[in-house]
Amino acid sequence: MAERITVATDGTLQVPDEPILPYIEGDGTGVDIWPASQTVFDAAVAKHGRRIVWKEVLAGEKAFNETGDWLPEETVEAFREHIIGIKGPLTTPVGGGIRSLNVALRQILDLYVCLRPVRWFTGVPSPVRHPEKVDMVIFRENTEDVYAGLEVQAGTEEASRLAAFLRDDLGWTIKPNSGIGIKPVSESGSKRLIRAALEYALRHGRRSVTLVHKGNIQKFTEGAFRAWGYELVRDEFSDVAVGWDDCGGNPGDKLLVKDAIADITLQQVLTRPEDFDVIATTNLNGDYLSDALAAQVGGIGIAPGGNINYVTGHGVFEATHGTAPKYAGQDKVNPGSVILSGVLMFEHLGWTDVAADIVKALEATIAEHIVTYDFARLTEGATEVKTSEFAAAIVERL
Repeated sequence: MAERITVATDGTLQVPDEPILPYIEGDGTGVDIWPASQTVFDAAVAKHGRRIVWKEVLAGEKAFNETGDWLPEETVEAFREHIIGIKGPLTTPVGGGIRSLNVALRQILDLYVCLRPVRWFTGVPSPVRHPEKVDMVIFRENTEDVYAGLEVQAGTEEASRLAAFLRDDLGWTIKPNSGIGIKPVSESGSKRLIRAALEYALRHGRRSVTLVHKGNIQKFTEGAFRAWGYELVRDEFSDVAVGWDDCGGNPGDKLLVKDAIADITLQQVLTRPEDFDVIATTNLNGDYLSDALAAQVGGIGIAPGGNINYVTGHGVFEATHGTAPKYAGQDKVNPGSVILSGVLMFEHLGWTDVAADIVKALEATIAEHIVTYDFARLTEGATEVKTSEFAAAIVERL
């Protein structure tokens, strides 16, 4: 019998054997990658005697065409009421038009963690010599930083008034005809993100958590993020974790918490990836870093993502790539990002057996060089298959 997921008083999810899960098909190639992914999900779940009752909700172009609204309130309410959901890629224009629907969902539902695990699967083509050394989990803050969107356009009355205030009240000089943005980073927002990263690292037996920031330049936002992180370790985790400065880099049997400047981190994840494990970082840094890391292990076409509130239990899992509309309807593109985002979703639900089976079957398929065009063109001796055929091959190996 189909039932909704609920949350117990202690914050744990109560997941029935036939949960109702809302999904957004997605724009562009969503018409191809969502059905393929659903095929894999349904087969893996059925193997363990369970069933998902899928509930389609609308966002993006499909929503606008049918309702005149890019993000209908009914969609937001469905994710809020059903606790967990999943989505394909959504359109976001550059330079004008609607704001990011992905960011809107994260902020409306207060999904403060963007969870981006990055690892290599045997057989996936990579531009680096040792992609197997990349095994990191990024905790990207999801609701603050420049994505909070507090900005004024150059040449407007609002920009002139803000520049005048900054000059007269704070003594700041702003170059004329500048667009001006405000970047909020709060103690509460930083600490809850870092807390989630620490708890994840401890729960999964990870070695370290690295706080990535640009605090050498932005001292009162990114620098504060770093300081609040170390403060949190001392105040709440001192029995199980220790900061680098408090142990000289020798944590003993405790979790090591360290920090790194964002720009050098982008170099070191290439040259010394084995030095990084769990990463906690601000919103924009996390966006750059997660895409750069994905390139080392095969690209964002196979990179999963989850947007989670660990306090309320809510989560929306999503493809991390764009809509690629020129390929829509061609049954061509790689559904790996949605499939692996589903793996994150099942892990969040506590269905770790389902998640593990999908990963094993996906690995086996790729290891046999049965891949979609993006990997086939880079893999000698590959068998190129369609999106739907790739999903079928995974199901065969479940």
